[in-house]
Parts: sequence; structure tokens; C-alpha cells
Amino acid sequence: MSDAPPADVEPEALLDRLVDAGVVDEAPDGELTATRPFESVHAVYRDTYLEVDDERFRGTVAEVFDVDEAEAATRIEELGVTRAELAAYLALGSFLEESPPPVELATMAAIVVEVAPPSPVPVGQRELADDDYESFLADHPDAVLFVWRRDCAPCDRMKGDLDALLDRLPANGAVAGIDGGSADAFREAFAVDAAPTTLVFRDGDLAARESGRLRPGEFADLLARADGRS
Repeated sequence: MSDAPPADVEPEALLDRLVDAGVVDEAPDGELTATRPFESVHAVYRDTYLEVDDERFRGTVAEVFDVDEAEAATRIEELGVTRAELAAYLALGSFLEESPPPVELATMAAIVVEVAPPSPVPVGQRELADDDYESFLADHPDAVLFVWRRDCAPCDRMKGDLDALLDRLPANGAVAGIDGGSADAFREAFAVDAAPTTLVFRDGDLAARESGRLRPGEFADLLARADGRS
């Protein structure tokens, strides 16, 4: 971890290696996002290290770079090493099949910290944002919207049942997902303050909602309430 890579470490080349290794996706427009497989590893290290106290932070840096704690404290102070960079460094070391030299890994970690995590909306589910959810509901007045969040254990468990949940919908049922971490206007409009949250719309109006993980039977009950069948 350093404030600037050495002359022979090319950040662009390291970014290409991150893409090739399946750590980062690069869209045609150049937008970068972390891949879902890497993010599943990265999340574990973020949960472990982002909130550690100073003593554990110094101790981990000392252990990772094989220096004493006094030297670790100096590096943290002089180089501006952050807990986020430490978490990314350790996640990369765990994820990559062959770990690069420390200076390259540190530069990769700095890149990863600046890359957006993947959307929590499941692959294959249409994602809505603040600027298009109203038009979606206008086009699909009978719809189910799921609000997801990153690093959300109940969300992940519910996604494991998603196929079984959607089997309870009619064949023409419209479904979409929303990243609750970014759709502030949607959350405010429908008073969503938890994830996962499931909202069922009928004739363009919110007919039923439930916060927390839903199992298939509970989802069927929610649909019945929306349709006035319970």
C-alpha cells in the first residue's frame, strides 16, 4: 500500500489484470463494477476490518507486511493506509489464483476501493431506479417490486428462494428489482426503510407490502392480500 505506484507499476495494466481475473467488469462505456464472485469474498473482509479498532488495524497491517507495530503505525500515518484498502488487499489475496507482489497488490487494492460494487438486484431481474420506476408502473400497473440491499443476509436468503417465489405469480406478472441503497426517491415515496421489502401493485396502486425475508408460502399470502383474497 503506497501513495503512488512505482514507475514500473502501470495502473492501467493492473486494471486489465483485474478484469482478466474476474475481479472487475468493464462496461462498453468504461464504467467499472466489481464482479459478484469477487464481491462475495470482498464483503467478508469488509465486514471483518472496516470497523476494527486502531490496535487491531495496526496489528493486521504489521502482520500482513511483516513489520513491527511501530513501523505499521508509521506506514498507516505516512501513506494514508485505510481500513477499506486493507480489506480490499486481503480480499484480492484470497480471490486471485496467483497473488502478485505486494506493491502491485496494494495498487490493485486502491483501484478496487474506487470501483462500484455490483447491484444487489439479482441477475435477470429488471432493475429500476428513481428515474424510471414511475414509467414502469404506468406500463405495468399490476406488478411486484423487490427492494434489495448489498451485504444483506435476509436478502441473500430470499434470493435463494426467488425461483419458487416467482412461480407463485401469474404467467404475465411483471417483476422488477430496486437497489435500496441508491433509489432514495422511491424509498421515500413508499416509506421503505428495510430490505428486503416486497411491494405488490394493483391498478398502479400499492396494494400490499411486506418487509423482511419472504418464503414462497408467505409470498403467496402477500399476493392474496393484494388481490383481496385474504
